[in-house]
Amino acid sequence: MSYCDIAPGHPFHGPYHDREYGFPIADDDQLFERLVLEINQAGLSWLTILKKRDNFRAAFADFNIDRVARFTSRQRERLLNDAGIIRNRLKIDAAIENARRIRGLQNSHGGFLVWLDAHHPRSKDEWVRLFKKTFVFTGGEITGSFLLSCGYLAGAHDETCPVYAKIAKLGPAWMRS
Repeated sequence: MSYCDIAPGHPFHGPYHDREYGFPIADDDQLFERLVLEINQAGLSWLTILKKRDNFRAAFADFNIDRVARFTSRQRERLLNDAGIIRNRLKIDAAIENARRIRGLQNSHGGFLVWLDAHHPRSKDEWVRLFKKTFVFTGGEITGSFLLSCGYLAGAHDETCPVYAKIAKLGPAWMRS
């Protein structure tokens, strides 16, 4: 079964499937949010992440890249003690370090989105190599899920899913290949 079969009508998966999953994202902070959430999903269910999403937003300053990039050891300890999020040291460190690296991409390329567009199109394997070189805690599954969820790789929705047509009208990156 695909996500398009199981998500509709579910209190968490339904809204995410219908309004976010596979839709192009044009805001760097929202791209950062999706990357952090995908990293935190590793080894867990997506439902766990969706249920904790508001807690993640509060804990990570609404995913404001500049603010997270400036997190200190005190804020890191706060995150490690926050039962509302995933308290995994590697994942927390990855969020902070990746915010710093995205700031570098903003300085060198004009934005995270601009950087993604500059490297598109690529195969999933090429993306994975690029992400491993650029970010931390981004293996094949995390990179693939991130790119699928924000419209850089095809396959987020079945062609028969009504959401597929909505996304197609927006011209996601994978359709511009």
